Amino acid sequence: MTGNTQRKNFKRVILKLSGEALREPGSEDNISPEIVEAVASQIRLAHQAGIEIGVVVGGGNFWRGISASNRGMERATADYVGMLATVMNSLALQSMLEDMEVPTRVQTAIEMKNVAEPFIRRKATRHLELGRVVIFGAGTGNPFFSTDTTAALRASEIGADAILKATKVDGVYDSDPNQNKNAKRYESVTFQECLEKRLKILDSTAFSLCMDNSKPIIVFDINEPDNIRKALVGEPVGTLVYSEDDN
Repeated sequence: MTGNTQRKNFKRVILKLSGEALREPGSEDNISPEIVEAVASQIRLAHQAGIEIGVVVGGGNFWRGISASNRGMERATADYVGMLATVMNSLALQSMLEDMEVPTRVQTAIEMKNVAEPFIRRKATRHLELGRVVIFGAGTGNPFFSTDTTAALRASEIGADAILKATKVDGVYDSDPNQNKNAKRYESVTFQECLEKRLKILDSTAFSLCMDNSKPIIVFDINEPDNIRKALVGEPVGTLVYSEDDN
C-alpha cells in the first residue's frame, strides 16, 4: 500500500540505532569511531534544525543476551550484560556529539552515576526542551525486553512524534528482498496491515506499544548517506508505519 498519509514535521523523535550499525562490516573492532562520527554529524544537522532528539542504541556489536543464553548462560544475567553494552555505545555517541558542540545527556535505566544520569522522565523531557540530545542507555533496566521495546517505551513516555528505526534495508517489504527480487516495498503501511500480512517491523512487544499509543514508525536504511538526517527532519525516506486513526 502507498497511502496518502503525509510525513509530518517532527518536533520530537526517538532515533533507534542498532549496535551493529556502529561496527565496520568485516572489522574485528566492536565499534568504529568513523561510523560513530558519521552518525553524530547527521544527528547534529537535525539538531541544528530544531528537532528534539532522543536516541536508543542497541548493544549487539558487543553482546547479544539471547545468543549467550542459547549457549548456556542464565538469560537474565545475559540480558544485563547486554544492557551494559548499550551504555558503552551511548557514551561513545555522546562523546562524538559533544566534540561537535551538541549538548548531550546519557540517561540509563540501571543507575551508574559516575558516567550517566538515571532515567527520570521529567528530567529527560526538560533536557529535550532545552535543546539537548538525550541518549537512553541500559534498555528498560529489565531482562527479557529488547531495545526496540525501549525505543517504543521511551517514545511514549516523552511524547515523541515518531520512532525512526535505522536498519540495513530501505524500508518494509511484502517479502524478504534478499530472497525475492520482486519483493514490493511499501511507502506507507498501517499497523493493522502489518498484523494481517505478518510484516516484521519491531519485536511484538514494541510493535504493540506503538500500535496501542498510535506512535508512527519510520523504517529506513542507515547505510544511505544523509538518511538519518532526512528521517529526523521528516523528509520521505523508507517506510512509514502508521495508525489509520492518524490518516
